[in-house]
This record gives sequence, structure tokens and C-alpha cells, in this order.
Amino acid sequence: MKQAILATGVVLLSMSAPVQAEPFGGMPPRQPFVTSLSNNIPLAFGMDAAQTAHALGQELRYVRGRPGNEIYLALRKLGGSGLIPYRHRLFLQFRHGRLAGWKEDYGENWMWE
Repeated sequence: MKQAILATGVVLLSMSAPVQAEPFGGMPPRQPFVTSLSNNIPLAFGMDAAQTAHALGQELRYVRGRPGNEIYLALRKLGGSGLIPYRHRLFLQFRHGRLAGWKEDYGENWMWE
């Protein structure tokens, strides 16, 4: 008798659909992490300078190079503690007017020298 009850319980549990709890207070379901990124247009090889500036959300500063083969700089302000601003330098290499590569330079932190 015990085996019949146990077998029936196992069958009923395996047939039931998984139950998901609804959020309390009517909050919307969580979105994937990548949808909450502020920079949702990634850099891609072959972009021109205007598309790159739009993707980064800031203007590019000319560093050096001949027309079509320039190096630009984007100073990325990433916040900080409030006392000390925290900036990263992003160097962008263009060849024939198209983005060929980039390098982020974290610089040196003067506080820990």
C-alpha cells in the first residue's frame, strides 16, 4: 500500500508544471544584464569616425596621423569616488578612414606612487 501511494505521488509530481512566483507589488520581470548597459552600440572594425563617436557617445580628439590614417583619443569618464575623477583614455586607430583598432590606456594612478 505504501509503495502504491509513493508511486502515485511521484507520478503526480513529475506531471505538474513548474510554478513561477509573480513579483510582489507588480514589479516588472528582470531584464538580461546586457539590456541595461548604457553603451549598447559596441565598437566594430570598419566604423568611420562619426559612427565611432556616436557609439561612444562623445566627440573624438585628434592625436596624430595623415588624413585617413589618424589616431583619435576618447576620454572616458567612468565616475570615481566623487573626490577624484576617474578617467580612462581610449586610443582609436583609423586606417583608410575606417576603425582598425583601439587600445584603452588606464594611465598611472598618482595616489599609489
